[in-house]
Amino acid sequence: MMRKYIPNQHGAWAMLILPFLFGIASSSGRAIHIPFFICWLLIYLFSFPLLQWVKTGRRERYIQPVKLYGLLLLPFAAYMLIREPKLLVFALPLLPLFAVNIYYAKAKNERALLNDIAAVLAFCLILFPVFYVGGGENWRAAAELFLLSALYFVGTAFYVKTVIRERNNPRFYYMSVLYHVLFAAAGALFFPSLIVPLVILLLRAALLPKTGITAKRTGMLEIGFSLMLYVSVLMLYF
Repeated sequence: MMRKYIPNQHGAWAMLILPFLFGIASSSGRAIHIPFFICWLLIYLFSFPLLQWVKTGRRERYIQPVKLYGLLLLPFAAYMLIREPKLLVFALPLLPLFAVNIYYAKAKNERALLNDIAAVLAFCLILFPVFYVGGGENWRAAAELFLLSALYFVGTAFYVKTVIRERNNPRFYYMSVLYHVLFAAAGALFFPSLIVPLVILLLRAALLPKTGITAKRTGMLEIGFSLMLYVSVLMLYF
C-alpha cells in the first residue's frame, strides 16, 4: 500500500535535498525556506505517482496519491507564489524537463540516460530559487554549485547504471569511470578545494561496481556520498 505513496528510489532523496541545501549555503537560511522545502518535497511526491500512472496506465492504483499530494501541494505552492511571485519564472525551465520525464514514462523507458539527465537538471535547478529567496548576492557561486551538483548527479546516474542495468556492460563501466576522471580533472580546475571528495567519487565509480553491491545499498550509500560532498562544500569551498 505505501509503495503508492512513498517513492522507493533512495538516491532521488539526495537529489531532492542536496541542491536545496546548496542554495541555502550560498545565500542565507531564512524562515521562508521551511514552507519552500515542504512545497518542493510535495512536488516530488506528487510527480512520482503521476509518472507511474503515465507509465502503467493504472489510474485506479495511483489516483489517490496524486490527489492527496496535489491537495497538500496547492496551499504551499499558492503561499510561495503570493509571497515571491518571481518564483514562477524559476519554475518555467522545469516544464520542458518534466515533459521529457513524461515522454520516457509513457515509453516505459524511464531508465534512459537522457531521462536521468533531465531529472538531474530539474532537481538541481531548485538551487537558484532557494538562493533567490535566501537573499543571495553571489550568483557566480550559485552557478558554480549548480554546475557541481549537476555534474555529480549525472556521474551518479552513470555509476548507478553500472551497478544495475549495465552491470554486465564493460563499455558502459569504462564510460562511467572516464566521466568521473573528467569530472575530477574539471574539479581540479574549477573546484580545487574539493579535489579530495571528487577523487573519492572517482574511486566509488571505479571500485564499487566490482563488489556486487546491491541496488538498495547503492541508493543508501549515495545519501552518504551526498552528505560528504555537502560537508566538503561547507568546509572547503566557502
